[in-house]
Amino acid sequence: MHTLLVIGYGACLLGLCLLVGRIIGPGNVLLGRAALIFLPLWLIGAAINMWIGVTRAGYSVADEAPIFLIVFGVPAAVALLLWWKLG
Repeated sequence: MHTLLVIGYGACLLGLCLLVGRIIGPGNVLLGRAALIFLPLWLIGAAINMWIGVTRAGYSVADEAPIFLIVFGVPAAVALLLWWKLG
């Protein structure tokens, strides 16, 4: 359940980046760039989630690594698809 919640946070962050891209100026090129700007932001967010899982929840890095890939990968794949379609 926590994994789905964190993926939802990633989708919200992507939506926020796209909203800022839309506010800055018209055109799909800015939306594509906003989707690319989302990627390092979400990488940091997913890494913080992994760090919390390792340090506070007691999971090992080996346990958290596949979850990290899912948590980062799903929103990142959507962002890359949007970048490809809009850019």
